[in-house]
Amino acid sequence: MNQEKIGRFIAQKRKEKGMTQEKLAEKLGVSFKTISKWERGRCMPDHSLILSLCEELEISVNELMNGEENISDETTLELLRRVEALERQRRLFEAVLLVLLGLVLTIVSDFVSGSIIRDFVSGAMLGIGVGTIAIGIVFVVMRLSNDPNK
Repeated sequence: MNQEKIGRFIAQKRKEKGMTQEKLAEKLGVSFKTISKWERGRCMPDHSLILSLCEELEISVNELMNGEENISDETTLELLRRVEALERQRRLFEAVLLVLLGLVLTIVSDFVSGSIIRDFVSGAMLGIGVGTIAIGIVFVVMRLSNDPNK
């Protein structure tokens, strides 16, 4: 239990509620100096005041003791959904990039022809380009078919 962290959290939540130390102190039946001590991490609220303090700040006892807001299950699930969606988008982007790279290699292979060595390089580039396009298309199709948000 980190008193300074808890104190900062109390101050943050009080300010979010638009309350002064005096106003919170009045509601809890303590002096504003007591609130100041809590917020500076010099002491902790008395156990008899914890529930009232949490009610005034609209936080749970667990949040108060941790000195931070708990993330709800719904928020956690929404964040996970967003991460998964971004991951699918990244994979799709990579697949499209492979197709584009293959197209570039295929186009460039036309400009390199002329001698045996150049023809060999051109053929290799053409083969790699076509292969990359094929792999990219397969990846694009796989990503789109695995997308549950179609």
